[in-house]
This record gives sequence, structure tokens and C-alpha cells, in this order.
Amino acid sequence: MERALGGALYADDDEALDTGASLLAADPAVDAELTRRGEEFVRRAWERGWQPADVVRVVRRDLDEMHVRLAAGLIASETRRYGKDLPPRWAAQLSELPSAYESRAGDRFSYATAVLELYRLLVRLPTIEPVGPVPGSPVHLAPATGDEPRMLTRIRALLAKAEATGFPEEAEALTAKAQELMARHSIDEALLAARGHRADVPGACRIGVDAPYETAKAILLDAVASANRCRAVWNSALGFSTVVGFEPDLEAVELLYTSLLVQGTTALTRAEAAQRAGGRKRTKTFRQSFFLAYADRLGTRLTRAASHAADEAGAGEPGVRGELLPVLAARDVAVTAHTDRLFPATVKTRVRGATDAAGWQHGRTAADTAHMPPRDGRGELPGP
Repeated sequence: MERALGGALYADDDEALDTGASLLAADPAVDAELTRRGEEFVRRAWERGWQPADVVRVVRRDLDEMHVRLAAGLIASETRRYGKDLPPRWAAQLSELPSAYESRAGDRFSYATAVLELYRLLVRLPTIEPVGPVPGSPVHLAPATGDEPRMLTRIRALLAKAEATGFPEEAEALTAKAQELMARHSIDEALLAARGHRADVPGACRIGVDAPYETAKAILLDAVASANRCRAVWNSALGFSTVVGFEPDLEAVELLYTSLLVQGTTALTRAEAAQRAGGRKRTKTFRQSFFLAYADRLGTRLTRAASHAADEAGAGEPGVRGELLPVLAARDVAVTAHTDRLFPATVKTRVRGATDAAGWQHGRTAADTAHMPPRDGRGELPGP
């Protein structure tokens, strides 16, 4: 075991990997210990800031589906020992794990090679910013209102229907209602916390930003986060953004970003089909320009809608505006401070500009017609 792991995990050449796999394949009695070592590597990943979805994402990006299923099995068995004492968000991530790899019959050498390739990746995962406690740590959950799960279920259902319908008017009505629920929930939570002197603090979550066109997708996520009083920091090397904000706003960012990304991808497919029908071949530059324009235009619309929603909320009851503005300002300061603590050395990156005029125009059109939920809850966007 020590010869196999020592050589395969810390050397860069395939010869050491083949030697380690041969040693493991020759002795089936090592399988239980091999699994225990894998669980230990997973546990070390938690200590370096990784969560189940992060590990699965990077394994899927760098290896193949067999490695993903092996990782899923290790994650499931390692976290099982904590019972229900797991950090927030982990239950949902664990429920979405792919099925574990189980069969070891047949070619033991191929199986051992895949295990060592996975372990090599796990031991080399870098330390990243923690977005929650590791398993086994005391978990302090903020009190939740009794109808919150039902509200989130309703929001997800509304957005799913909006993405599936072929009727723009129906989609806009559905997404308008979803955003109305998001905005009202966020503002109500902020006021309840302030009135009850509840010590709410910002949290963070990671959202995958997958290739292709990950730069434009990261820009879109940043726009959605900013409009929902959150901050997004993109890690291009590892393929995710960390979003910092209060819990209701983090939920809104995850739901809205996912929905707008689905709508944008659908619009891009339609735009490319129209271009091909006109005899014009479209390339990677067309798609990159499309997504950049889509993200840029939606950022403008989201910012305007978010500002209008706050104005509408402040005008709802006498005296609420004077109470709401300081509460929201304090939350903005808290989010910025928490972001700076997590990321004291962020840098700006230069984005390659759009070079295809047709792609840019199609992207702006898609953004203007995207069924973005207006935050004023009246079924129409403010402004022109």
C-alpha cells in the first residue's frame, strides 16, 4: 500500500502510476484499506475548504465519469459517519451526488489505475476560501420562518415553468411572480432581523462557472449577485465563483442565475439556427460575443430593477422607508467586509472583448427579451 500510494500520488510520470496500480491489482485484500485512505483524502479536502459539490465538479472537469462515481462513493461513505450533523447546504449537495461506482469485477488494473488517478487529484487540491464549517464542527443555524421551504419550492416551480413554456407572456408572468417572492422574502428577512435584533451575518456559497464561455458566464453571475446585494469573486483556475451575501439573497442569486443561463443558452441555439438558415456559418467568436452582450445587457436591467424594487418596498408603509434604507445599507457594509476577509487579495482581470457584431447584437436582443423577473412585482420592468 505504501509503495503504491507513495509512488503514484506524488510523482508526475505514468510509470509510477502503472507500478502502483500493478501492486494494488495483485492483492484484492488491500481494497478495504484503499477505500479508507480515499475517505481520509476526502476529509482532508473538507479541511482545505472544499465541499462535496466542489470536489465532484473538479473531478468531472479533470478526469472522467468513472472517477466521478468513485469520488461520489468516497464522499457518501466519509460523510455518513457524521449523521445529520452536517453544515448547511451539504444535505442538498449530498442528495445530488451521482451514483457510486460499485463493480470491481474484471480488470483490476484499470480499476486500481482510476483510483490512483482520483487520489492523485484529491491530495493535490489547493486550500481555498472556506464558505462554511467543516463536518463535525458546531453548526449554528439562523432561525428560519416556517414557510421558507414552501416558498423556495414555489419559486423553483415558477422558474421551471418559465423556462419550459413556449409562450413569452406566460413565462414573463411566471418569472415576475418568482422574483416578487424573492424580493419580498429578502426585504422581509432584513426587517425582521433588525426589529428582532437578530444577529444575522453574511454567508457564502460557491457556484460552478463551466466552460465554454466561462468568462461571460462569470460576468453574468456577477451581475446577478450585485443586483441582489451580494458580491461574486471568480476563480477561473478552479471553475467557480464564490458568492457572498445574506442567505435569502444567496438563494435568489442561485435560482435566478441558473434560470437566466438556461434562457441564454436556449436563445443562443435559436440565434445560431437562424444564422445557419440564412447561409451564414457562425463560430466560437459569435458565441463568445453573444454571451458577453447577454451578460452586459442583463447587468443593466438587473441593476435598474433592483433599485426600483427597493424604492417600491420603502413606499409600501408609512415609516418603512426610513427603517429599510439603514438596514439595507448596513447589510451592504457587512457583505463587503465579509468579502474582504475571505478575499483580501482579489485582482481584476482583463476580458477579451466581443469581436462578432452579429453575435453581440443577438446577445443584446436575447437579454432584452429574457424573461427576467422584475423586482417590483407588477409584471413589468421599470425604465424604457
